[in-house]
Amino acid sequence: MVDQVLQGYAVLVTADRRAGDITAALSRRGAHVHHAPALSIVPHLDDAQLVESTQRLIADPPDVVIVTTGIGFRGWLEAADAAGLSEPLHHLLAQARIVARGPKAHGAVQQAALHTDWVAESETAAELTDFLLAEGVSGLRVAVQHHGAGSDGIDDALTHAGAEVTPLVVYRWGPPRDRHLLTESTRAVANGEVDVVVFTSAPGAAAWLHAADGAGVLPAIVEHCVRGNTIALAVGPVTARPLVEAGLGPLAPERGRLGSMIRALLAHVQEHDPTVRTRAGHVRLLATSALIDGVPVALTPSSLAVLRVLVASAGRVVSREELLGALPGSSADPHAAEVAIARLRESVGLELIQTVVKRGYRLAL
Repeated sequence: MVDQVLQGYAVLVTADRRAGDITAALSRRGAHVHHAPALSIVPHLDDAQLVESTQRLIADPPDVVIVTTGIGFRGWLEAADAAGLSEPLHHLLAQARIVARGPKAHGAVQQAALHTDWVAESETAAELTDFLLAEGVSGLRVAVQHHGAGSDGIDDALTHAGAEVTPLVVYRWGPPRDRHLLTESTRAVANGEVDVVVFTSAPGAAAWLHAADGAGVLPAIVEHCVRGNTIALAVGPVTARPLVEAGLGPLAPERGRLGSMIRALLAHVQEHDPTVRTRAGHVRLLATSALIDGVPVALTPSSLAVLRVLVASAGRVVSREELLGALPGSSADPHAAEVAIARLRESVGLELIQTVVKRGYRLAL
Protein backbone atom coordinates (compact mmCIF):
# COMPACT_ATOMS: atom_id res chain seq x y z
CA MET A 1 0.00 0.00 0.00
CA VAL A 2 1.28 3.49 -0.90
CA ASP A 3 2.02 5.70 2.14
CA GLN A 4 -0.69 8.31 2.67
CA VAL A 5 1.83 11.14 2.99
CA LEU A 6 -0.64 13.63 1.49
CA GLN A 7 -3.59 12.54 3.62
CA GLY A 8 -6.02 15.46 3.82
CA TYR A 9 -4.05 17.75 1.49
CA ALA A 10 -6.14 19.87 -0.89
CA VAL A 11 -4.36 19.93 -4.27
CA LEU A 12 -5.25 21.98 -7.35
CA VAL A 13 -4.08 20.66 -10.74
CA THR A 14 -3.93 23.40 -13.38
CA ALA A 15 -2.84 21.15 -16.26
CA ASP A 16 -4.96 19.85 -19.13
CA ARG A 17 -2.50 17.31 -20.51
CA ARG A 18 -1.90 14.23 -18.31
CA ALA A 19 -4.16 15.61 -15.58
CA GLY A 20 -5.52 12.09 -15.04
CA ASP A 21 -2.05 10.69 -14.35
CA ILE A 22 -1.25 13.48 -11.91
CA THR A 23 -4.58 13.13 -10.12
CA ALA A 24 -4.15 9.38 -9.76
CA ALA A 25 -0.61 9.71 -8.36
CA LEU A 26 -1.67 12.30 -5.80
CA SER A 27 -4.92 10.58 -4.84
CA ARG A 28 -3.09 7.31 -4.13
CA ARG A 29 -1.15 9.19 -1.49
CA GLY A 30 -4.24 10.58 0.20
CA ALA A 31 -4.68 13.99 -1.46
CA HIS A 32 -8.03 15.53 -2.36
CA VAL A 33 -7.46 16.71 -5.94
CA HIS A 34 -9.35 19.45 -7.77
CA HIS A 35 -8.89 20.16 -11.49
CA ALA A 36 -9.10 23.58 -13.12
CA PRO A 37 -7.06 23.73 -16.37
CA ALA A 38 -5.49 27.10 -17.12
CA LEU A 39 -5.29 26.25 -20.84
CA SER A 40 -6.69 23.65 -23.21
CA ILE A 41 -4.86 21.70 -25.91
CA VAL A 42 -6.02 21.79 -29.52
CA PRO A 43 -5.74 18.19 -30.82
CA HIS A 44 -3.20 17.64 -33.57
CA LEU A 45 -5.36 15.16 -35.51
CA ASP A 46 -7.76 17.96 -36.45
CA ASP A 47 -4.98 20.22 -37.72
CA ALA A 48 -5.01 20.36 -41.52
CA GLN A 49 -2.05 22.76 -41.49
CA LEU A 50 0.17 20.10 -39.87
CA VAL A 51 -0.69 17.57 -42.57
CA GLU A 52 -0.06 20.12 -45.31
CA SER A 53 3.34 21.05 -43.85
CA THR A 54 4.26 17.37 -43.60
CA GLN A 55 3.38 16.80 -47.25
CA ARG A 56 5.63 19.71 -48.28
CA LEU A 57 8.52 18.27 -46.25
CA ILE A 58 8.08 14.85 -47.83
CA ALA A 59 8.21 16.45 -51.27
CA ASP A 60 11.32 18.49 -50.36
CA PRO A 61 13.07 16.82 -47.37
CA PRO A 62 14.90 18.91 -44.74
CA ASP A 63 18.54 18.54 -43.73
CA VAL A 64 17.81 18.86 -40.01
CA VAL A 65 14.72 18.00 -37.93
CA ILE A 66 14.41 19.55 -34.47
CA VAL A 67 12.24 17.63 -31.99
CA THR A 68 11.22 19.83 -29.04
CA THR A 69 8.83 17.53 -27.10
CA GLY A 70 8.21 13.82 -26.84
CA ILE A 71 4.43 14.13 -26.90
CA GLY A 72 4.63 16.52 -29.84
CA PHE A 73 6.84 14.18 -31.86
CA ARG A 74 4.54 11.21 -31.19
CA GLY A 75 1.58 13.38 -32.11
CA TRP A 76 3.21 14.28 -35.39
CA LEU A 77 3.69 10.61 -36.24
CA GLU A 78 0.06 9.87 -35.28
CA ALA A 79 -1.24 12.71 -37.46
CA ALA A 80 0.87 11.49 -40.37
CA ASP A 81 -0.41 7.95 -39.91
CA ALA A 82 -4.03 9.17 -39.89
CA ALA A 83 -3.34 11.03 -43.16
CA GLY A 84 -1.67 8.01 -44.79
CA LEU A 85 1.79 9.61 -44.63
CA SER A 86 3.43 7.38 -42.04
CA GLU A 87 5.83 5.53 -44.32
CA PRO A 88 7.16 8.53 -46.29
CA LEU A 89 7.52 10.57 -43.08
CA HIS A 90 9.51 7.81 -41.40
CA HIS A 91 11.77 7.60 -44.45
CA LEU A 92 12.27 11.38 -44.34
CA LEU A 93 13.22 11.27 -40.65
CA ALA A 94 15.61 8.35 -41.18
CA GLN A 95 17.52 10.38 -43.75
CA ALA A 96 17.60 13.68 -41.83
CA ARG A 97 19.80 14.73 -38.95
CA ILE A 98 17.60 14.76 -35.80
CA VAL A 99 18.33 17.12 -32.90
CA ALA A 100 16.29 16.75 -29.68
CA ARG A 101 15.44 19.27 -26.95
CA GLY A 102 15.95 17.03 -23.95
CA PRO A 103 15.75 13.35 -22.93
CA LYS A 104 11.98 13.04 -23.34
CA ALA A 105 12.15 14.18 -26.96
CA HIS A 106 15.13 11.87 -27.46
CA GLY A 107 13.17 8.95 -25.98
CA ALA A 108 10.26 9.53 -28.37
CA VAL A 109 12.64 9.46 -31.33
CA GLN A 110 14.14 6.19 -30.12
CA GLN A 111 10.68 4.66 -29.67
CA ALA A 112 10.03 5.37 -33.35
CA ALA A 113 13.16 3.35 -34.24
CA LEU A 114 15.01 6.48 -35.32
CA HIS A 115 18.40 7.93 -34.38
CA THR A 116 19.06 11.21 -32.58
CA ASP A 117 22.33 12.97 -33.46
CA TRP A 118 22.39 15.37 -30.51
CA VAL A 119 20.39 16.03 -27.32
CA ALA A 120 20.12 19.28 -25.33
CA GLU A 121 20.60 18.01 -21.79
CA SER A 122 19.31 21.23 -20.21
CA GLU A 123 16.00 20.73 -22.09
CA THR A 124 16.06 24.38 -23.17
CA ALA A 125 15.54 25.91 -26.60
CA ALA A 126 18.48 28.23 -25.91
CA GLU A 127 21.00 25.38 -25.60
CA LEU A 128 19.65 23.71 -28.72
CA THR A 129 19.76 26.94 -30.72
CA ASP A 130 23.28 27.81 -29.55
CA PHE A 131 24.51 24.35 -30.58
CA LEU A 132 23.14 24.65 -34.13
CA LEU A 133 24.31 28.22 -34.58
CA ALA A 134 27.82 27.24 -33.46
CA GLU A 135 27.89 24.50 -36.11
CA GLY A 136 26.42 26.77 -38.79
CA VAL A 137 23.02 26.46 -40.47
CA SER A 138 23.38 28.79 -43.44
CA GLY A 139 21.81 27.21 -46.52
CA LEU A 140 20.28 24.30 -44.59
CA ARG A 141 16.61 23.35 -44.61
CA VAL A 142 15.43 22.88 -41.02
CA ALA A 143 12.08 21.47 -39.83
CA VAL A 144 11.12 22.40 -36.27
CA GLN A 145 8.47 20.43 -34.39
CA HIS A 146 7.07 22.89 -31.88
CA HIS A 147 5.15 22.45 -28.66
CA GLY A 148 2.03 24.43 -27.77
CA ALA A 149 3.93 27.48 -26.53
CA GLY A 150 5.46 28.24 -29.93
CA SER A 151 9.01 28.42 -31.21
CA ASP A 152 10.84 29.80 -28.12
CA GLY A 153 12.90 31.90 -30.53
CA ILE A 154 14.29 28.91 -32.47
CA ASP A 155 12.74 29.81 -35.83
CA ASP A 156 13.84 33.44 -35.79
CA ALA A 157 17.41 32.65 -34.69
CA LEU A 158 17.94 29.97 -37.35
CA THR A 159 16.30 32.03 -40.09
CA HIS A 160 18.50 35.01 -39.20
CA ALA A 161 21.53 32.71 -39.49
CA GLY A 162 20.60 31.76 -43.06
CA ALA A 163 18.52 28.58 -42.62
CA GLU A 164 15.24 27.88 -44.41
CA VAL A 165 12.90 26.98 -41.53
CA THR A 166 9.65 25.02 -41.72
CA PRO A 167 7.64 25.13 -38.46
CA LEU A 168 5.41 22.21 -37.45
CA VAL A 169 2.97 23.04 -34.66
CA VAL A 170 1.76 19.65 -33.48
CA TYR A 171 -0.54 20.91 -30.75
CA ARG A 172 -1.52 24.39 -29.70
CA TRP A 173 -2.50 25.94 -26.40
CA GLY A 174 -6.09 27.13 -26.48
CA PRO A 175 -8.25 29.06 -23.99
CA PRO A 176 -9.47 27.29 -20.83
CA ARG A 177 -12.63 25.27 -21.28
CA ASP A 178 -14.17 26.91 -18.22
CA ARG A 179 -12.96 30.43 -17.45
CA HIS A 180 -15.22 30.71 -14.41
CA LEU A 181 -13.73 27.53 -12.93
CA LEU A 182 -10.23 28.88 -13.56
CA THR A 183 -11.00 32.19 -11.84
CA GLU A 184 -12.62 30.44 -8.89
CA SER A 185 -9.55 28.24 -8.52
CA THR A 186 -7.34 31.31 -8.08
CA ARG A 187 -9.72 32.69 -5.47
CA ALA A 188 -9.70 29.40 -3.58
CA VAL A 189 -5.90 29.54 -3.35
CA ALA A 190 -6.05 33.19 -2.27
CA ASN A 191 -8.55 32.26 0.45
CA GLY A 192 -6.15 29.66 1.84
CA GLU A 193 -8.28 26.69 0.76
CA VAL A 194 -5.52 24.89 -1.20
CA ASP A 195 -2.32 23.29 0.10
CA VAL A 196 -0.61 22.60 -3.25
CA VAL A 197 -1.04 24.06 -6.76
CA VAL A 198 0.42 21.92 -9.55
CA PHE A 199 1.80 23.37 -12.82
CA THR A 200 3.14 21.30 -15.73
CA SER A 201 3.90 23.93 -18.41
CA ALA A 202 5.24 27.46 -18.49
CA PRO A 203 2.33 28.73 -20.66
CA GLY A 204 -0.14 27.14 -18.24
CA ALA A 205 1.59 28.71 -15.25
CA ALA A 206 1.61 32.12 -16.95
CA ALA A 207 -2.09 31.80 -17.87
CA TRP A 208 -3.04 30.85 -14.30
CA LEU A 209 -1.08 33.79 -12.88
CA HIS A 210 -2.76 36.09 -15.42
CA ALA A 211 -6.18 34.83 -14.28
CA ALA A 212 -5.21 35.40 -10.64
CA ASP A 213 -4.05 38.91 -11.44
CA GLY A 214 -7.26 39.62 -13.33
CA ALA A 215 -9.29 38.47 -10.32
CA GLY A 216 -7.24 40.76 -8.05
CA VAL A 217 -6.00 37.89 -5.87
CA LEU A 218 -2.38 37.45 -6.99
CA PRO A 219 -0.87 39.36 -4.01
CA ALA A 220 -2.75 37.11 -1.56
CA ILE A 221 -1.52 34.01 -3.39
CA VAL A 222 2.08 35.22 -3.30
CA GLU A 223 1.74 35.85 0.44
CA HIS A 224 0.42 32.32 1.08
CA CYS A 225 3.32 30.84 -0.89
CA VAL A 226 5.96 33.00 0.80
CA ARG A 227 4.64 32.05 4.24
CA GLY A 228 4.68 28.38 3.32
CA ASN A 229 0.92 27.92 3.67
CA THR A 230 0.63 26.98 -0.01
CA ILE A 231 3.11 25.10 -2.20
CA ALA A 232 3.43 26.10 -5.86
CA LEU A 233 4.65 22.85 -7.45
CA ALA A 234 6.20 22.91 -10.94
CA VAL A 235 7.19 19.91 -13.06
CA GLY A 236 10.61 21.41 -13.84
CA PRO A 237 12.73 24.59 -14.04
CA VAL A 238 11.21 25.81 -17.31
CA THR A 239 7.66 25.56 -15.93
CA ALA A 240 8.80 27.18 -12.69
CA ARG A 241 10.16 30.31 -14.38
CA PRO A 242 6.90 32.36 -14.52
CA LEU A 243 6.19 31.36 -10.90
CA VAL A 244 9.65 32.49 -9.81
CA GLU A 245 9.20 35.82 -11.59
CA ALA A 246 5.84 36.31 -9.85
CA GLY A 247 7.43 35.70 -6.44
CA LEU A 248 5.73 32.38 -5.58
CA GLY A 249 9.00 30.58 -4.79
CA PRO A 250 7.94 27.31 -6.45
CA LEU A 251 9.10 23.81 -5.61
CA ALA A 252 10.48 22.03 -8.70
CA PRO A 253 12.77 19.06 -9.42
CA GLU A 254 15.91 19.65 -11.49
CA ARG A 255 14.54 17.59 -14.37
CA GLY A 256 11.06 17.99 -15.82
CA ARG A 257 9.36 14.68 -15.04
CA LEU A 258 6.00 13.97 -13.46
CA GLY A 259 7.51 11.24 -11.29
CA SER A 260 10.29 13.54 -10.13
CA MET A 261 7.72 16.24 -9.34
CA ILE A 262 5.67 13.90 -7.16
CA ARG A 263 8.78 12.67 -5.34
CA ALA A 264 9.91 16.26 -4.75
CA LEU A 265 6.54 17.09 -3.19
CA LEU A 266 6.57 14.02 -0.93
CA ALA A 267 10.11 14.76 0.22
CA HIS A 268 9.23 18.39 0.92
CA VAL A 269 6.14 17.47 2.92
CA GLN A 270 8.05 14.95 5.01
CA GLU A 271 11.00 17.28 5.57
CA HIS A 272 8.81 20.24 6.54
CA ASP A 273 6.35 18.23 8.60
CA PRO A 274 4.08 20.77 10.36
CA THR A 275 2.87 18.21 12.90
CA VAL A 276 2.51 19.41 16.51
CA ARG A 277 2.57 16.92 19.38
CA THR A 278 -0.28 17.49 21.83
CA ARG A 279 -1.94 15.60 24.65
CA ALA A 280 -4.80 14.81 22.28
CA GLY A 281 -2.47 13.39 19.62
CA HIS A 282 -0.33 14.58 16.72
CA VAL A 283 -1.95 17.60 15.03
CA ARG A 284 -1.18 18.71 11.47
CA LEU A 285 -2.88 21.78 10.01
CA LEU A 286 -3.88 21.83 6.35
CA ALA A 287 -5.70 24.33 4.16
CA THR A 288 -9.23 23.14 4.89
CA SER A 289 -8.83 20.55 7.63
CA ALA A 290 -6.65 19.20 10.40
CA LEU A 291 -5.18 15.76 10.88
CA ILE A 292 -5.25 14.35 14.40
CA ASP A 293 -3.14 11.22 14.59
CA GLY A 294 -3.51 10.92 10.83
CA VAL A 295 -7.31 11.15 10.83
CA PRO A 296 -8.77 14.07 8.83
CA VAL A 297 -11.07 16.36 10.80
CA ALA A 298 -13.18 18.76 8.76
CA LEU A 299 -13.26 22.25 10.27
CA THR A 300 -15.20 25.41 9.55
CA PRO A 301 -13.14 28.46 8.52
CA SER A 302 -13.66 29.94 12.00
CA SER A 303 -12.54 26.79 13.79
CA LEU A 304 -9.51 26.44 11.53
CA ALA A 305 -8.55 30.09 12.10
CA VAL A 306 -8.71 29.62 15.87
CA LEU A 307 -6.68 26.40 15.74
CA ARG A 308 -4.01 28.10 13.61
CA VAL A 309 -3.56 30.81 16.23
CA LEU A 310 -3.34 28.24 19.03
CA VAL A 311 -0.82 26.11 17.15
CA ALA A 312 1.30 29.15 16.27
CA SER A 313 1.33 30.19 19.95
CA ALA A 314 3.20 26.93 20.80
CA GLY A 315 1.52 26.56 24.20
CA ARG A 316 1.40 30.26 25.06
CA VAL A 317 -1.90 31.54 26.43
CA VAL A 318 -3.92 33.27 23.72
CA SER A 319 -6.39 35.92 24.84
CA ARG A 320 -9.98 36.14 23.66
CA GLU A 321 -9.09 39.40 21.92
CA GLU A 322 -6.34 37.67 19.89
CA LEU A 323 -8.70 34.89 18.86
CA LEU A 324 -11.38 37.42 17.96
CA GLY A 325 -8.91 39.20 15.67
CA ALA A 326 -8.20 35.94 13.84
CA LEU A 327 -11.85 35.10 13.17
CA PRO A 328 -13.37 35.81 9.74
CA GLY A 329 -15.52 38.91 9.74
CA SER A 330 -15.34 41.99 11.93
CA SER A 331 -17.17 41.04 15.14
CA ALA A 332 -15.99 42.84 18.29
CA ASP A 333 -18.00 40.69 20.69
CA PRO A 334 -15.66 38.60 22.94
CA HIS A 335 -18.44 36.02 23.15
CA ALA A 336 -17.76 35.18 19.48
CA ALA A 337 -14.32 33.86 20.47
CA GLU A 338 -15.87 31.67 23.17
CA VAL A 339 -18.35 30.26 20.68
CA ALA A 340 -15.55 29.54 18.21
CA ILE A 341 -13.58 27.68 20.91
CA ALA A 342 -16.65 25.65 21.86
CA ARG A 343 -17.26 24.62 18.25
CA LEU A 344 -13.61 23.75 17.75
CA ARG A 345 -13.71 21.51 20.83
CA GLU A 346 -16.76 19.75 19.43
CA SER A 347 -14.70 18.85 16.36
CA VAL A 348 -11.31 18.01 17.87
CA GLY A 349 -12.19 16.91 21.41
CA LEU A 350 -11.92 18.55 24.80
CA GLU A 351 -8.33 17.51 25.59
CA LEU A 352 -6.69 19.58 22.85
CA ILE A 353 -7.53 23.06 24.19
CA GLN A 354 -7.08 24.21 27.79
CA THR A 355 -8.92 27.14 29.36
CA VAL A 356 -6.81 29.44 31.49
CA VAL A 357 -9.19 31.28 33.81
CA LYS A 358 -9.42 35.03 33.17
CA ARG A 359 -6.59 34.86 30.63
CA GLY A 360 -7.69 32.84 27.59
CA TYR A 361 -6.83 29.51 25.98
CA ARG A 362 -3.80 27.47 25.01
CA LEU A 363 -2.96 24.29 23.15
CA ALA A 364 -2.33 21.31 25.43
CA LEU A 365 1.15 20.39 24.21
